[in-house]
Amino acid sequence: MLARQLSRPLRSVAPWTQFYCPRTVILARFYAATPAQDAPTISETNRAEATKHRFWDVVGLEKRGSSYVVTLDKRPLKTPEGKVLALPESKSIMASLIAAEWDHQATLLKPHALPATSVAARAIDGFADPETRSQVQEALLKYLDTDTICFYQDYPPQLERLQAEHWDPLLEWARKTYDVEINKAESLLFSSQPEATKEKFRQAISTFDQWQMAALERATYATKSFIIGLGLVTKRLTVEQAALAATVEVCSQIERWGEADKFPADSRLREAGGSGGEGPAGTIS
Repeated sequence: MLARQLSRPLRSVAPWTQFYCPRTVILARFYAATPAQDAPTISETNRAEATKHRFWDVVGLEKRGSSYVVTLDKRPLKTPEGKVLALPESKSIMASLIAAEWDHQATLLKPHALPATSVAARAIDGFADPETRSQVQEALLKYLDTDTICFYQDYPPQLERLQAEHWDPLLEWARKTYDVEINKAESLLFSSQPEATKEKFRQAISTFDQWQMAALERATYATKSFIIGLGLVTKRLTVEQAALAATVEVCSQIERWGEADKFPADSRLREAGGSGGEGPAGTIS
């Protein structure tokens, strides 16, 4: 059955857009393969796409030169663009985390359980390209005008207290650290941040390396806040602190009405937390 599946033309991987989602990573070309003449590439990753089952036995972590490489049955993981997913010596914990992600995959593949792999692939493929870096940088700066922590409400009391507890210190840190003006608002209709503020933040993130940029992108999209993402990547916030700042409204509702169920937003942020912050997060930023 597997041989028949692999003999059929396989659906090509969609072009990369703004950032790597876990599903895209599992479908990408992590394994090297020599394409047949006038035929689609038959690789181990295409095999994963076709079967959705674990096809490797042993996950390894090898030191190759000055880099760490995660291997599946001695074959290195590769990025969607076919580059070996090699992490520098300073990212040894991150490399171990990626290896653990693949080792914890059971019989059926779970792409959502590969967040660290996703961010690392994005750093290697996307942010090595100056044009991509510039485009992402501008996209992230746009989040300032609708930043989660810049929109305050004075009711209910639980929300007002949590805003002061989690947002006020973060805004004060950003203002002092980057010498910028950050406006607070009560409506999205009349919200914007000064161009001078955006320019200073632009200059700040222009010094980030590819790992920090990948971390900032993931954290900003997960929290809907450039400022939370920046605080996480620069280690002003831990992953837990960032999660709490990003879920202030949810937490206020839980305080007010009780917890009816487990909210997914918080777990998504903790998955994305490997992008920058404390513990494994700090290894990529």
